[in-house]
Amino acid sequence: MNLLHMKHALTVAKTGSLSSASKVLLIAAPNISRSIKELEKELGITIFTRSQNGMMPTPDGEEFLRFAKGILGQIDEVENFYKKGTPKKQKFSISVPRACYISEAFAEFSKAISGEPAEVFYKETNSKRTIHNILNREYTLGIIRYAENYEKYFMALLEEKGLSSELVTEFTYSLIMSRENPLSVKEDVTFKDLTDYIEIAHADPYVPSVPLSKVVKEELPDNIDRRIFIFERASQFDLLSSNPETFMWISPAPEKLVNRYNLVQKKCKENKKVYKDVLIYKKDYKLTELDKKFINELNKAKIKNI
Repeated sequence: MNLLHMKHALTVAKTGSLSSASKVLLIAAPNISRSIKELEKELGITIFTRSQNGMMPTPDGEEFLRFAKGILGQIDEVENFYKKGTPKKQKFSISVPRACYISEAFAEFSKAISGEPAEVFYKETNSKRTIHNILNREYTLGIIRYAENYEKYFMALLEEKGLSSELVTEFTYSLIMSRENPLSVKEDVTFKDLTDYIEIAHADPYVPSVPLSKVVKEELPDNIDRRIFIFERASQFDLLSSNPETFMWISPAPEKLVNRYNLVQKKCKENKKVYKDVLIYKKDYKLTELDKKFINELNKAKIKNI
């Protein structure tokens, strides 16, 4: 259905004749008449009765004109909303691994959001979901994490999917545990020392082309018999501070966070596996000012904590 034909019909109804509508619309009367006839043919109704005194809507015509007025009114609202000075929202979205230094960067970044309207989304998840979020444009930025030995898988995948990548940082995991944990005072914690304790672990690692069971086995050493699997970071600190039997492998955490929960962060000399955090986004995406502010805070947090 042609919206212009609707407008012609509404103008005829308002002015009462083709000649009057022609003067308002600056369109020849025969063209307006043709528009209305096409509408009547398409809808299978008579919109106007025609006489020497002008054109009057039929009952069917009055019903149609109510619909037409509502439709064209909504279109005007949409145009006014987007074209006539509606404040433009600042938008920022990022999908990230569960990392304390990244959440610290995000907290600092939040102070940079001005008083203008803004929508900000921050999602913690695994690398598979992050890549999915970027490819489907659900999020504009992402940070993925992988063990160094899986780098070729990820680099090939990112290239195949048309994603840009920039190294944020590389690190080895640290141990974190309660100050009440007997291992907290041990100078050098070994893998064997951890055997009788409860490991807290995130339950959704992902590596492309590699079975999940194999990834889990490589990420989680076989000498631990008791594990608590979680999917978010908030509960991990409550568990660590409340249960002295627990420990966790994490990327280096800010000292203020460690102290807040009465925890201890320790290096394990036996743990030599290197991990990488990599910033990703679509190759056709241009970084916004908000994106750049976040990346600046991310680099500050990385320098301070890793």
